[in-house]
Amino acid sequence: MILDLKVHLHYRLSQSTDLLLQIEAADLPDQVVEQAHIDINETEHLARVNGDDAIGERIWLRVKDDFICDYSARIRVDRPALRLEALDAVPPHLLPGDTVRYLMPSRYCPADEFHNFIATEFADLKGGAMIAAMRDWIHAKFQYVPGSSNAQTTALDTFVQRQGVCRDYAHVMIAFARASAIPARFASVYAPYVTPQDFHAVAEIYLDGTWHLVDPTGMADASQMARIGVGPDAASVAFMSSFGQADFVQQSVGVEILPSPA
Repeated sequence: MILDLKVHLHYRLSQSTDLLLQIEAADLPDQVVEQAHIDINETEHLARVNGDDAIGERIWLRVKDDFICDYSARIRVDRPALRLEALDAVPPHLLPGDTVRYLMPSRYCPADEFHNFIATEFADLKGGAMIAAMRDWIHAKFQYVPGSSNAQTTALDTFVQRQGVCRDYAHVMIAFARASAIPARFASVYAPYVTPQDFHAVAEIYLDGTWHLVDPTGMADASQMARIGVGPDAASVAFMSSFGQADFVQQSVGVEILPSPA
């Protein structure tokens, strides 16, 4: 599958401001960047740094007045959609060292608050079957309501309110998985059927020795997503972090599936 990406960002800055940008799709074995171009208006500083877990890159910028960025890319995604129910969990004592931090509570995913709920609601399930049941439970119980959460909303807040947007669904999914001793991390992605179209957030769960994308909103399939970056939760995978005042002017994200060459 080939995804065509087009992103436009325009923010106004009151003074020289440091920005950390992460909007470029990562070049990985299961998603190959065939074409890409990023155009950023005049900057005082620009430097690339690796994203978390060496997935994707971030761009450090120092910008004055207006920040305008246009990014386009063509990504070939070659990732089969596997049945989660067929996958086994890795016992904690056998987990690789780089997955351990994804067992722990984080700013937006207080997994320790969910132990009793998980033990009661999903008591008869394990591994991928439990993850699939958690995904389906969130999808059935929650309402997707734009504007219903903010930068302070945690997985526990969303669990109580039973509504949110993609980042909130992902946080709950991650907290559920970690509460059951399965590593889970936050993934920012592009996906074609997201409504309204925007940067999308999903969970990535460690099963059977590798990571698997899981979208509890039901809008995106693992075989149709292009990862941008990953981290413990949304705090570390924002498309743009501003270390100063940045006022929104305009933003658009477009993701289309292109016909595969014959």
